[in-house]
Amino acid sequence: MCATCRAERSGAPSLSLYASGPLPSPMQIAVIGRGDCSGEEYAAAETVGRLIAEKGATVCCGGLYGVMEAACRGAKETGGTTVGVLPDTGDGNPYLDVVIRTGMGHARNVVLVHSADAVIAVGGGYGTLSEIAVALKTGKPIFGLSTWKIEGVRACATPEEAVSLAVRAGRPSRPSRSPRGPGGPA
Repeated sequence: MCATCRAERSGAPSLSLYASGPLPSPMQIAVIGRGDCSGEEYAAAETVGRLIAEKGATVCCGGLYGVMEAACRGAKETGGTTVGVLPDTGDGNPYLDVVIRTGMGHARNVVLVHSADAVIAVGGGYGTLSEIAVALKTGKPIFGLSTWKIEGVRACATPEEAVSLAVRAGRPSRPSRSPRGPGGPA
């Protein structure tokens, strides 16, 4: 008989490795932009990453360089958490905490946007445009700094404005549920 069963039979309180009820999870904000950005875009993205981390949210990005690296760098320098959804099976930029190697090429843009509660575009090329399109199609709030001028993308003057609006507009992510949690398979 397992220890939990013995505890239940004896009337003692049982201990569980799984929390009861949903756990809070941080908001996830995607930062999108070119892998070969300008110095001005890099600085803006680094500030965006830092501000996201200061708000207690997680930075999600495409995991490569340029805007993606800058946002992760800013978040890491503030003690934040970063997630990179990579298009290939590489390691991504050096500021990633979690690396998701998709091997999906540009199709990973859909995964990235669906993983976010809000999106901030910094500059950007056609890859960024595809992420903006997915965000608009799925109803994700999207804010832009010197990016594509498209209906539905809220233009922001500063990184502070973009992050403030993204945090207010995004809803916290739903907590993950383990299949081995309460009621799941053993």
